[in-house]
Amino acid sequence: MDILKSLGHPEEILNLFKFKMGGCRSVMTKLDYGSMSESLRTCYLYLNQTSRSFAAVIQALDGELRHAVCIFYLVLRALDTVEDDMTISLEKKVPMLNNFYTYLYQEEWCFTESQEKDRRVLEDFPTISLEFRNLAQEYRDVISDICHQMGVGMAEFLEKNVGSMKEWDQYCHYVAGLVGIGLSRLFSASQLEDPEVGRDIKLANSMGLFLQKTNIIRDYLEDTREGRAFWPKEAWSQFASELEDLAQPEKLESALSCLNLLVTDALHHVPDVIAYLSRLRNQSVFNFCAIPQVMAIATLSTCYNNPMVFQGVVKIRKGQAVTLMMEATNMRAVQTIITQYSQEILQKVSLTDPLRDKTLHILAVIQETSALPQSSFSSRTHHLSPMYLSAAMLLAAFSWQYLSTTAAQAQGTGDMQ
Repeated sequence: MDILKSLGHPEEILNLFKFKMGGCRSVMTKLDYGSMSESLRTCYLYLNQTSRSFAAVIQALDGELRHAVCIFYLVLRALDTVEDDMTISLEKKVPMLNNFYTYLYQEEWCFTESQEKDRRVLEDFPTISLEFRNLAQEYRDVISDICHQMGVGMAEFLEKNVGSMKEWDQYCHYVAGLVGIGLSRLFSASQLEDPEVGRDIKLANSMGLFLQKTNIIRDYLEDTREGRAFWPKEAWSQFASELEDLAQPEKLESALSCLNLLVTDALHHVPDVIAYLSRLRNQSVFNFCAIPQVMAIATLSTCYNNPMVFQGVVKIRKGQAVTLMMEATNMRAVQTIITQYSQEILQKVSLTDPLRDKTLHILAVIQETSALPQSSFSSRTHHLSPMYLSAAMLLAAFSWQYLSTTAAQAQGTGDMQ
């Protein structure tokens, strides 16, 4: 049960209750599906089926930007599904990736041979491409251009592994940095943000790279088990003969050194993330951008020096995620959160870690960039007596069970109606 994982974090339990009782509406508005065309409703259905983290914040965006970003996501999800499908031969996959952007203007194009879990976005691509063509020209130009660049980049890395740290940056640029650049251009095209947001490619690229590197670091075990290799060879070859060797128990010390090297590399994007977010003016755009970033630094803090990266699934608690989602709605709160998790990483830095000096340096830069007094960080820490905490936990657990049962019954009644 999610609440049990947050027993030592009273603020998370409180936010889980708030979220369950409707607090999510503060950052996620409910869409009026009745006013949409059938094809657009289908697109939002696919969005919710394929996105674990972005569906909610996409649907909370203001105005026509919401539809543009929804279609942008689905187009790139379809492209990514082609790249991920190991059953498609290179002879077929490479031209598909290179030409994928042209399918946006082919009314009947679809692909029915994929074996991936998200294959529905390829099988029903005509619905997605129809809604793409219904977008304003300025949105279509951005989506088509990014899709073209990304497809070419993906095709390039199909036939080579990620070798150097420079190539790691390049690969992450193709699959995520371009997303950050495209989104920034959409924000400016919608006039919800200043033109400068869409023009500053460096900051937008860093937004994407920080998220992608975090995912790659966290997903080491899943990727290696499925035959995928995204950790750069320049990093892991310092500690093992093969990437898979890092999962061996006797290699734990070396594996942690490699892990910490990559986390330190990812942290170098955080100052750019802070600079980017500080430019945003529209609340829905800020929430959309800030929430994934604070979840990423929380995930990196969990991964840093953590043997579980090589043994199982590493993810933040649901209560932690909900708390971040509800708090990260202004720049000061985001800086406070970043300060908190950078301090958590700082406390885990080993005296014997070969990257110790570099890690300490980037953490100091992040602390300076966040520029918050110590009192701001301390205010997020709650001190409760053990007796009060125990009573509160018991009451919370019983109340949570009651609310869950009541919500399920109400949902069942609503479904019948």
